[in-house]
Amino acid sequence: MHPAFKCASVFLLSTVKFLGGPLAGASMGLNFWSTMGLTVAGMMTSVFIFSGIGRVWMQHRQKQRRLRRAPIFTKRSRNIIKVFRKFGMGGIAFLTPVLLSPIGGTVIATLLGVPRQRILLHMLWSAVLWGGALTFASVHFGHMIGH
Repeated sequence: MHPAFKCASVFLLSTVKFLGGPLAGASMGLNFWSTMGLTVAGMMTSVFIFSGIGRVWMQHRQKQRRLRRAPIFTKRSRNIIKVFRKFGMGGIAFLTPVLLSPIGGTVIATLLGVPRQRILLHMLWSAVLWGGALTFASVHFGHMIGH
């Protein structure tokens, strides 16, 4: 497989599902730094884009929810608000790569009224932290999964 295709795959996968980046990078034989860099860049690309269009996206989703007559507050949304009240933007950022998606975490933060600069800052440290940890685990222990 061509190296550019490998890099593009890791980057694009990380824009949607963060955990997929380190797993894909390790499975395709990319080194630690390449995999981590592409994973962080992929997440931050989503964060940058969706922190700008997050409010419009949420208005669209709310309109769809009203048309379906779905409840506004679900168990999941209540838990997210609890985390935000207790831990702030740092808590949302910490959970985004592993439990939420880069898109989901960013849209939630935007909906909760967090300024874009704070979203970008918190998501960056979270992406670097989790990117390093998950890439390390994927590169060094990924071979155990296949056996």
